[in-house]
Amino acid sequence: MRVLHIETGKHLYGGALQVCHLIKGLSDQNIQNILVCPWQSAIAGRMNGKAHVIELPIAGDLDIIFFFGLIRTIRMTRPDIIHVHSRRGADIWGGLAAWLTRVPAVITRRVDNPESRLAVRLKYSRYQRIITISRGIHQVLQKQGIDGDRMRCVKSAVDHRVYENRCDRKWLETTFAIPPGARVVGMIAQLIHRKGHRFLLSVIPRILAEHPDTFFLFLGQGPLFDELKAWYRHCRETDEKICFAGFRNDLARILPCLYMVVHPATMEGLGVSLLQAAAAGIPIIASRAGGLPEVVIHDKTGLLIAPGDTDALAGAVICLLDDPAYAGKLGKRGRMHVQTNFSIDQMVSGNLSVYREILV
Repeated sequence: MRVLHIETGKHLYGGALQVCHLIKGLSDQNIQNILVCPWQSAIAGRMNGKAHVIELPIAGDLDIIFFFGLIRTIRMTRPDIIHVHSRRGADIWGGLAAWLTRVPAVITRRVDNPESRLAVRLKYSRYQRIITISRGIHQVLQKQGIDGDRMRCVKSAVDHRVYENRCDRKWLETTFAIPPGARVVGMIAQLIHRKGHRFLLSVIPRILAEHPDTFFLFLGQGPLFDELKAWYRHCRETDEKICFAGFRNDLARILPCLYMVVHPATMEGLGVSLLQAAAAGIPIIASRAGGLPEVVIHDKTGLLIAPGDTDALAGAVICLLDDPAYAGKLGKRGRMHVQTNFSIDQMVSGNLSVYREILV
């Protein structure tokens, strides 16, 4: 079987990392992989011979030149099936290119934000199957008119072994200017509105009033970087207790040193960063949004709050700071939950079964 994957993300965020795991797993089962990605994208350098990489220029969602490049690539490589992994241009052009070249195609949907029924009908009509990474996304698409028989849920995965490291506390404090002994609350997300950074920032003074030994580490980059930094600097007493560290590729070293991870998103497909945190044994506070309740089981592997409820968010953070033993139990259960339900082998097997279902 020859699979052509289309991933148009430039950076190794959650979705692109999942594509890396999938291609490696498929290659280990003697599946031939072709990866179409943008020029100079991070994923191209991570294939290590597991896929034939074809880099194409892409100037935006409606780049017609990218579409013609896809057509040429499909005709040249002659795949048995096409798997579209991202939305930036790929979801529209990938389906159309597959239809024109008469190659069956599937698409993985990783986000839970709704679209118009017309957009959904036009975008997904060219795909034999839509793979959702959570039941939450599955439900959103069903409400928008996608037939449930065309959808399959294959959850994202994490290599839990990567995050089972000891904490190098001295390195952490030196790298991020953290006061010695401070308990670190982390948030790992792109700096965009739907991730909910503003909710956590707004309650930091309240948390510090009860636990002044707390430090807040924000990991991720995005268009809100300047806006969020300007916001917290208005409050001088918190200025030395917050660090915006940007995108990091060393989460496996950072996560074991965190006391907890907070993710107050208003929309979220599943949350790969939360799978990584759970794999490291870190308790999580998250919103009841999208697929997050599939990662965080309330009072068992973490705490869930209503999206946008800042009082509940502050209370949950203070609760875990008040009770380290309880926080530790949540973290241990979270690690077991991820190991059992979000393994790479399960994710690879799930996607492969969808391919075989179509090609039979």
